[in-house]
Amino acid sequence: MDGQPYPARLDGQLDPAVGRWLWLVKWLLIIPHVIVLFFLWWAATVLTVIAGFAILFTGRYPRAIFDFNVGVMRWTWRVSFYAISAFATDKYPPFSLQPDPDYPADLTVDYPERLSRGLVLIKWWLLALPQYLVVSVFAGGWGSACITGPGSQAPADSSRCWR
Repeated sequence: MDGQPYPARLDGQLDPAVGRWLWLVKWLLIIPHVIVLFFLWWAATVLTVIAGFAILFTGRYPRAIFDFNVGVMRWTWRVSFYAISAFATDKYPPFSLQPDPDYPADLTVDYPERLSRGLVLIKWWLLALPQYLVVSVFAGGWGSACITGPGSQAPADSSRCWR
């Protein structure tokens, strides 16, 4: 990148005094966050489609939508840092889309001043769909057609099942 900083930065500072047993109940403590984030991610998905049309016609990402979407990702990272993927702090994450300098986890994305109008039409299917297919394979999206359990019968031709 020729010495330029990356446009997206994910920060997390490990708290050396993390409780040894709090991780057992953190999943209960984040339930309010998960409920709110469910609706925020739904809104972010709708706004991303709207932003796609705005980029197509103007070449610019609407600033309010950009800030909202980055805020949702920031909030998700804080909850993950607290109780899902890192367990790196015992400080409860704030209910906020805004940066919080007092919290040990943060996500920052620089606002793009200009974007390619034409790439909006091909990025979602040419670049994203193959990645989604690969991720679905690794995440276990395939191979569930031949699952058998107690009381169920294996298919007649079980050699065609993925294992």
